[in-house]
Amino acid sequence: MKKMLIGAYFTMEYSVESAALFNPSIVKHPNQTGLKNGELRFIMSLRATGEGHISSIVFRSGIIQQNGHIIFDKISDFIETPTITQKKRYDKHIFHRQLKSMNSWDKTSKQIFKELPDFFSYHDLHDNINSLNTSTSFKCNNQTIININWLANSNYSIKFDETSKVSERVIFPVSENESNGIEDARFVQFYEDNGESTYYATYTAYNGVCIIPQLLETKDFVHFNIMTLNGKAVENKGMALFPRKINGKYAMLSRLDGEKNYIMFSDNLRFWNTTKMLQEPKMPWEFVQIGNCGSPLETSEGWLVLTHGVGPMRQYSIGVILLDLDDPSKIIARLETPLIVPNKKEREGYVPNVVYSCGAIIHNDELIIPYAMSDISSGIANIGVKDLISYMKPS
Repeated sequence: MKKMLIGAYFTMEYSVESAALFNPSIVKHPNQTGLKNGELRFIMSLRATGEGHISSIVFRSGIIQQNGHIIFDKISDFIETPTITQKKRYDKHIFHRQLKSMNSWDKTSKQIFKELPDFFSYHDLHDNINSLNTSTSFKCNNQTIININWLANSNYSIKFDETSKVSERVIFPVSENESNGIEDARFVQFYEDNGESTYYATYTAYNGVCIIPQLLETKDFVHFNIMTLNGKAVENKGMALFPRKINGKYAMLSRLDGEKNYIMFSDNLRFWNTTKMLQEPKMPWEFVQIGNCGSPLETSEGWLVLTHGVGPMRQYSIGVILLDLDDPSKIIARLETPLIVPNKKEREGYVPNVVYSCGAIIHNDELIIPYAMSDISSGIANIGVKDLISYMKPS
């Protein structure tokens, strides 16, 4: 053991999940070939906490069999560090809107962006910044320069080796925003109107002082784009994107004030400025705060949403609400009691007395819920969708 520890120090080897593996979400794998009838291949994301209490995103894969049994693929003994690159091209219009939302669209930013093309590179941007910094006739606002650099560095891409196993791919903190960890990725397979799909995940970037919501995008779990979320409505944790547009707009759940569930709509995936309160604490088991437990799941009866409620002794429980399909700002039914509460074996951990999920999946009319136990380990629960809805009370 001492030799392994010394070797780890000298090779700078990092244990990504030595402390905890929790807050999972699950989506359909992009590769569904070679399966038996009724099977589904999945990818599960988890928050892994390692040395220094730094969190990363890790992945597992496996198959849900027709009878609901889950078989995980063998976990690799190795992990892979991806190649990291700045965005090849930044959109001038989007960058402008982002700076305005940060109150950083001033004389300095206008001067820097005046000569930039509609789509510019990282080097183009820094050439203009350096040119302005060396100018004797213009006094730069240093905070604006800091914010522009911060924004540029927060939008980047990573690429894994295509031959690597899913369990070898680890998304480490990269930008200054993420220096103290990447938390609670909520993955969803988002379908465009033409039927094509993209995987998105909202997550919380933590720099040791404040939290910042970010958006992750991939089609294959090999190439990932990381972007900032912007606007007055995305200033807290727990964003959960709907899997398709509703009435021509993107829709997302949030916990804007840290206490209640909100819903918001936008024409642009990266900008969110208005919210509507969806749900406030009502039952004793959720009277401290409520939030979502991942992206809504579409059923013929409505949008099924897993929620988390915090009650006495800060016990976290998982509940369920049902939203109207055409107007998801309306709750049409809910469970009056929690679906999952921590049992005796699940109460001990980093944060005791907690059950929590970042996203479930429906397969063969069965709701499959991966969930965290006291911020240290994870388990899986399942229930028939029809049975669950039948237990819910109209709202």
